[in-house]
Amino acid sequence: MSDDNQTQADTAANAAPQNQVDPAFFTCVNEYLELTNKQAKEQGLKRISMASVYAASRFNAHVYLANVSDPAAERKDFLDYMTNMYRRMLNENLDGLGAERGINVGESELAAEYAAAGVKLDAGVPTLAEPAKE
Repeated sequence: MSDDNQTQADTAANAAPQNQVDPAFFTCVNEYLELTNKQAKEQGLKRISMASVYAASRFNAHVYLANVSDPAAERKDFLDYMTNMYRRMLNENLDGLGAERGINVGESELAAEYAAAGVKLDAGVPTLAEPAKE
């Protein structure tokens, strides 16, 4: 992506209402998943899963080094941030795919957050809670 296109994408993303993800984000995710699904047919799910994690770590290391002034001083904070973010995303996707497929994926680490947002966990499967009756 050229710098001009990146700036336009960043501006569009920043213009999205607060707490909403720019739909272009999901377009990128879906394009990436199409590629990984194609590769998985040739290489197998486990190999492509590992390749995806490795590629993500390599790309994120590149982005980190390109954007911080003192990589050594900020390394631990970066590693903690990325580790926590990945764990949260993995929890969200386990919960979502489990619900979509009707599979009990166990208790979510995000159960308290779901409850605060009005999402009910039924046997590990998140569903919208019914409004309280008065």
